[in-house]
Amino acid sequence: MVKIEKMKRPIGIFDSGVGGLTVFKELTNLLPREDIIYLGDTARIPYGTRSPKTIIKYSLENTKFLLSQGIKVLVVACNTSSAVSLPHLQQENEIPILGVIEPGARRASEVTQNKKVGVIGTEATVKSRAYERAIQGIDPQIKVVGQHCPLFVPLAEEGWIDNQVTRLTVQSYLLPLREKMIDTLVLGCTHYPLLEGVIREIIGDGVCLVNSAKETAKEVKRILDEEDITSQGDSNGSYKFYVTDNAERFIKVGEIFLGRELKGVEEIEW
Repeated sequence: MVKIEKMKRPIGIFDSGVGGLTVFKELTNLLPREDIIYLGDTARIPYGTRSPKTIIKYSLENTKFLLSQGIKVLVVACNTSSAVSLPHLQQENEIPILGVIEPGARRASEVTQNKKVGVIGTEATVKSRAYERAIQGIDPQIKVVGQHCPLFVPLAEEGWIDNQVTRLTVQSYLLPLREKMIDTLVLGCTHYPLLEGVIREIIGDGVCLVNSAKETAKEVKRILDEEDITSQGDSNGSYKFYVTDNAERFIKVGEIFLGRELKGVEEIEW
């Protein structure tokens, strides 16, 4: 009876804003029967320029809210929060809690041939060296080169997916990585898959792109199957979206991320 009750519980996801919708999208593709509750902390975005102490505080509050919704697994869909706060969240709670860094790091370690991996992300993610530690924890011989790309987030949120401004911006950030002769590039921010086409064009076909959102969805499926709590319903799952500010903008930008209409967004206050 307990196991059946767990199966019916939703998956919880939080991010500082809309970026985690790339993780949400991959989860709905891979696990269409699962109910999902998404929290976007839009009142306090961005996390990428905050201090570690503040990021941990925000992440604990987001986690507390989602736990109150009776979730069975929690996905920290924010690379910045995953890099800084994940160990604190895992210490405090009993349900499986995973971030987006370990799955992406594992995939990068598997696919690199010349053992030179690039990581692009927010300033906080790159400075934390979380991907570097995770990748080198798997294979110490791999050299990891980080590059923070702060303008990628506003470009993605404006829907500037493929124009000259985007192309020049991507070029400015990624040409130094090309010169390092990397053969693998981790998209270390959940916004970045929206720019994947231009990133691939600039970085070159010889570089394998690792989408952390996609790898995280695979990891969630593995955990649910392992614990035997994957939803067994016949119908597709239901989705709830909560934001801490400006639901209207979340819907507008979220529809760019998902490529479809976004419904059921509720604004909450801490």
